[in-house]
Amino acid sequence: MAKKGWENYLLQLQQHPLRTKAITAGVLAGISDSVAQKFSGIQRIQLRRLLLKMLFGFAYGGPVGHFFHKLMDIIFKGKKDNKTVAKKVLLEQLTSSPCTHILFLLYFGLVVESKRLL
Repeated sequence: MAKKGWENYLLQLQQHPLRTKAITAGVLAGISDSVAQKFSGIQRIQLRRLLLKMLFGFAYGGPVGHFFHKLMDIIFKGKKDNKTVAKKVLLEQLTSSPCTHILFLLYFGLVVESKRLL
């Protein structure tokens, strides 16, 4: 059953990559937040917080990651050796990753926690 599910997932990833990545990012954000809430000692899952984090994964994490990696495929066209992979990781860690973290922290504070900047 797991093998069939994985095959179906890979098929969806080939046929509808953007949609599949957006949904996957949203689901993973929801799972990670529910685990984080439980580990932090919250007795009842905060559904609003969970759904807002899922929304961030769905609307930003999946699509931005999809297009950023398409851009890197253009920049490093046809190269798949270990040195190129290391360059891609370095490029992502120096550009996309910090921006994503800053945006997420702003989103979490302003939207999820409903706090003001000043």
